[in-house]
Amino acid sequence: ADLSGADLSGADLSGTSLNQANLTNADLSGADLTGANLMEVNLIGTDLIGANLSGANLKGADMRCANLHQANLSGTNLTEAELSGADLSGACLKKAIINGSEFGGADLTGTELNGTSINECQLTIETTAHGVSRHWISWSGSC
Repeated sequence: ADLSGADLSGADLSGTSLNQANLTNADLSGADLTGANLMEVNLIGTDLIGANLSGANLKGADMRCANLHQANLSGTNLTEAELSGADLSGACLKKAIINGSEFGGADLTGTELNGTSINECQLTIETTAHGVSRHWISWSGSC
């Protein structure tokens, strides 16, 4: 599905399947994507401010430069997701699964990572991570 540039702000998309959809530059601010299946979805430059993505499957998603400020990504599968340049400031990634993901230049300021499993991910020198809450994180690989 090509939903690039679509205004889906505040939409209830919980439990939907949008695998491989193109949501480039779409507005999903405040949207409910709880438990949604978003494998390999294109979310480049997408506005997800305050969106609820808890329990969503974002395996292989391209989220470069997406705005996820204060988004709820608790329990989300972000395996092999591309998050370079994304704004994750104030986001909740509690108990998320983050394996083989890219975070180059991402803003993780104030992000909650409690109970998160992070393996073989790339956090480059320009990644901002001030005030990150990180109790009970499982780190391995090049993190």
